[in-house]
Amino acid sequence: MARSDLGDYLTSRRARVTPASVGLPADGLRRVPGLRREEVAALAGVSIDYYVRLEQGRERHPSGQVLSALAAALRLSEDARAHLFRLGGLSVVPGSSAGTDRVHPSLVQLMAAWPDNPALVYNRAYDVLASNTIADALFGGWARTRNLLEFMFADPDARSLYPDWAEVAANSVAGFQLTHGQAPDDPRVRAVLAALLPDPAFAVLWKRHDVRGKSLERKRFHHAQAGPLALTVQTFDVRSAPGQELVIYHADPGSADAQALRLLGTLSVSSFPVVPQG
Repeated sequence: MARSDLGDYLTSRRARVTPASVGLPADGLRRVPGLRREEVAALAGVSIDYYVRLEQGRERHPSGQVLSALAAALRLSEDARAHLFRLGGLSVVPGSSAGTDRVHPSLVQLMAAWPDNPALVYNRAYDVLASNTIADALFGGWARTRNLLEFMFADPDARSLYPDWAEVAANSVAGFQLTHGQAPDDPRVRAVLAALLPDPAFAVLWKRHDVRGKSLERKRFHHAQAGPLALTVQTFDVRSAPGQELVIYHADPGSADAQALRLLGTLSVSSFPVVPQG
């Protein structure tokens, strides 16, 4: 029986919700993790037969009312709820997947004016379209790839750069899962996914169907020359170029991390000019 992305997603989310979290008794032995199908159906106010058809891929076009009820029953976050609606075919706007890989020159100039703040712009496929000098130094000059996901899973330097590699990798795949849902027909997004799926570590995370947008976070690095750094990461949508995101890293003023960033900025200031790609 041919399953659907919607069905796979519902199954994965159902497995993450405990009976106690939705006020149900955890009675006896349960053959499946999380909620049973009949429990989700009851919480959402739909028939068990209809819900089974959704998970099995025999029903692929639920109404917005049904999806809203399922999102509430499964305790989905805002990002996860939006992803559920996209999988249900209710929030894809014609032409919304069209993006641009050209970074506006004024944004490139702005990033160049931040000598102590690594900054980069990437697209839905996680291709780094532009970066400033200190970001290039932080990521080793993009010696093997300018794609953040390929760097994460295919570049051996990534595991030494990120002390918390497993957490960073999981968040990256969850973010890519979100952008893939926004533009599933984007040729570059599909190409990156096809290239990474043979990687066992990526495939395991992809099959979890976690969906998370970027948020304010603290990230640890261990740079071969600058040493350990703990940086705050801010991510912004580039309003003039849908699909592009601007990422800025910064350290607490006067901290050892700020000193390490200044050292990083002096290491290769002439070796990594700001170069927009595309």
